[in-house]
Amino acid sequence: MLTTAYAFVAHQSSKKDSTDVARPVQQETNMSSFIPYLPAVILGYLIGSLPFGFLFGKMKGIDVRTLGSGRTGGTNVYRALGARLGLLTGVLDFVKGAASVLLARQLFGNEAAAALAGAAAVAGHNWSIFLGFKGGAGGSTAAGALLMLNLVAGAIVVPLFVLILFVGRYASIATLSVGLGSVVMIGLLHWLNPGKTPLNQWLFAWPALALIAISLRPNLIRLVDGTERRVDFKQRTAQQRQAK
Repeated sequence: MLTTAYAFVAHQSSKKDSTDVARPVQQETNMSSFIPYLPAVILGYLIGSLPFGFLFGKMKGIDVRTLGSGRTGGTNVYRALGARLGLLTGVLDFVKGAASVLLARQLFGNEAAAALAGAAAVAGHNWSIFLGFKGGAGGSTAAGALLMLNLVAGAIVVPLFVLILFVGRYASIATLSVGLGSVVMIGLLHWLNPGKTPLNQWLFAWPALALIAISLRPNLIRLVDGTERRVDFKQRTAQQRQAK
């Protein structure tokens, strides 16, 4: 009887010891699973904050923040500095989003971290730490991030973005279409094939849509009022008007 009781106590003690050992290990594992996310967000935000449009304006002696919409993205740079620098700004803003996703994926090997880095790049572009938290609207940066995050979704949304911009000539609608398109396409592709499109890619899509919509609030109001300005691809730049 005593032998049986001793065996029972010893068994319970060993179970408790193994549980006590397992608990810190499990907690450590849970903590380590969050490690990539904050560095990925910081990385994406800093890359997104690079203000190419503003720098091109400074090279020409113009502060693009004082013209047009006051933003530093490709559309306003086009209005201020012309097609060449406007297009170059759009391309480099696109590269910021793409680079953020690729670098986060390479450094952390984590799809959720890559998605968060892409969203953070949009935040950095819209509220750059180098410009007193001012910037653009995030369309090109979000497009670049989406294409690298999900090639199929990007291959559909990015051409749609370009089509709306150059045919409809509403930069605000084109920009918003990237955010909306990201949410819809990632959700649809996940539904069709969850293995190919993990739902954690929504960690990019939903924040990107929210960040774009917040930046475009004045434009959305003007769209409702019917006073939103179209992009005039034949207009003279601010620099040309100054020269005249």
